[in-house]
Amino acid sequence: MSASLLNKRAIVTGGSRGIGAAIVRKLVEQGAQVAFTYSASPDAAKSLVDELTATGGTAFALQADSADPAGLQAAIRQAVDRLGGLDILVNNAGTLVHALIDDFSQADFDRTMAINVRAPFFAMQEAARHMQSGGRIINVSSNVAVSAAVPGASVYGLSKSALTAMTRSLAHEFAPKGITVNAIQPGPTTTDMTSGMEDFILGMVPAGRMAHASEPAALVAYLAGPDAGFINGAAVTIDGAMTA
Repeated sequence: MSASLLNKRAIVTGGSRGIGAAIVRKLVEQGAQVAFTYSASPDAAKSLVDELTATGGTAFALQADSADPAGLQAAIRQAVDRLGGLDILVNNAGTLVHALIDDFSQADFDRTMAINVRAPFFAMQEAARHMQSGGRIINVSSNVAVSAAVPGASVYGLSKSALTAMTRSLAHEFAPKGITVNAIQPGPTTTDMTSGMEDFILGMVPAGRMAHASEPAALVAYLAGPDAGFINGAAVTIDGAMTA
């Protein structure tokens, strides 16, 4: 365990699986005390907590559906109470519905925007009430905010473009308070969401491989750390030159 985030208090939304779980692991590895939310994967959440506490880390899970702003804000307040404050917010929870426009339902459109755009907004609103100077907010956007990779991702791309734009605007609002707001924009990453799609995806990535979940997690940890205090309003793409 390194000490770059020693005693920092963090909450990660959607932290039980995939990139979110890798972010939780990395923050704990660097000394942070971490709360994370999950929606529909209690077994994965418990397994992650057990794994991290067994190695001496501090982590706990809170059930919250990011589509419910009031419930998400209540989970953040609960985390703040248990942690004794808040230094880092990582908005990672997201959803992807892949469908062409003729097949896209209004319900799927509304849920995508609720989880990928509305939830981060209200999470940042609540988190900022508890942060002091030196606070860090990191939003997990996507490289589709830079370039559309395939047909059928229009709504997902819209939501992630909105999240990146919101990141830049809120950086201006929070900078006078000493709080930074940045985004990472991962490309194809090996998680359960991309299982079975590797052959299709790899043809689009000049690097010839997909990212390991630990790589975007390491970028989040850097942006949350002491050396990133003057990085604010940035959107850092991590996709092996896919959108270069």
